[in-house]
Amino acid sequence: MSERPPISPRSPRAALEPEQVPPPPKRSDRARNPFVVVGNAIFTILIILMIGVGGVYYYGRQILETPGPLKEDKIVNIPSRAGKRDIADALLREGVINVNPWVFIGGVFALKASSDLKPGEYSFQKSASLREVIATIVEGKVVQHAVTIPEGLTSEQIVTRLLDNDIFAGSVREIPREGTLLPETYKFPRGTTREQVIQRMQQTQKRVLTEIWERRNPDVPVRSLDQLITLASIIEKETGRADERSRVAAVFANRLRQKIKLQSDPTIIYGLVGGKGTLGRPIKRSEITQPSPYNTYVIDGLPPGPIANPGRASLEAAANPARTRDLFFVADGTGGHAFTETYDQHQKNVAKLRSLEKQIQNDTVEPSEDAPPPTAAGAPADTNPTAATPRPAAPAKKPPARPPAPATAPARQGAAQSTTTPPVVQR
Repeated sequence: MSERPPISPRSPRAALEPEQVPPPPKRSDRARNPFVVVGNAIFTILIILMIGVGGVYYYGRQILETPGPLKEDKIVNIPSRAGKRDIADALLREGVINVNPWVFIGGVFALKASSDLKPGEYSFQKSASLREVIATIVEGKVVQHAVTIPEGLTSEQIVTRLLDNDIFAGSVREIPREGTLLPETYKFPRGTTREQVIQRMQQTQKRVLTEIWERRNPDVPVRSLDQLITLASIIEKETGRADERSRVAAVFANRLRQKIKLQSDPTIIYGLVGGKGTLGRPIKRSEITQPSPYNTYVIDGLPPGPIANPGRASLEAAANPARTRDLFFVADGTGGHAFTETYDQHQKNVAKLRSLEKQIQNDTVEPSEDAPPPTAAGAPADTNPTAATPRPAAPAKKPPARPPAPATAPARQGAAQSTTTPPVVQR
């Protein structure tokens, strides 16, 4: 063992004095360099900032990804010219988000979407996160409303429907030309102008009409697109049954070829009320012979223009009628029609209809002298008893008030009225 060095005795006075501690080592000149000091400060600040940014990122990500408060899907309308704060307030009010509006605005900036928020009607899914809510608005996924325009409406009736539908905006400058709108189911976002709706219907009609015209039967007795639309509009108003359209088209096509008057009740109604579409009562006997450019009991061939806006199926039927020689049809009392080639057989079908009507209407009041003849299906003249679905102003069938045809009458007189039965539409 090494021996400790002996401790030298200290004087009493020296013992009372504090022990001298060696001074700390001096910092090197390098450590005292101002660049090093500034660098250390910057490094320290960066570390603090990184920790802060990381915390904010983690917290922000949690806010963006956390499922929202919606218990079920909900539609919210974001008005045009709404600012980010207005959008946030609307979403908070509708329960789509449950964060402070400034947090929503911060999320918008974080996702770099401040200039991409679009107005419109949006459907937000159940429990949509803040990120999903912002993405829905940025991508412009507006709700599309299905709007169905029934076949056979006049242009005036279609415009009335558009004006009554509150998802559209704006007014209509003028009623579109008859037959230029294609009835169909369309999808539009809320706020679409009514002029835009009409333009889309017209563009769709032109496209569909061109396709059908290119596939038409070359023997069809129409020479222009306008004539095809006119014929299709008559077919549309005569029947609502898909299985009858081509046969009804064949009857009118055969009559056109043989120069026989078309004798279609819907044309009489259009001549009387125009774009209003419905007469509101049966046709009178006096109106059947009343001169009108649209009265096909009086004029030869097609009327000067369409009497409604026909649908795609009726346009197809007009362009490609069934290959039959039928010249007549009358309601069969069951919602359909009986088609025949000869007047004699047609009269037998009329007699069957009258017999059926007598069984159903035993208590019919005697009509006045100017009252209309009974309709083929016992329905008012401005309704269509054959329609599979509700249809506007599709008349039932009635014949002109004419003297009986001679037994040897030619085909043109095949639609003449018999005195042995009440008048009926005889095609």
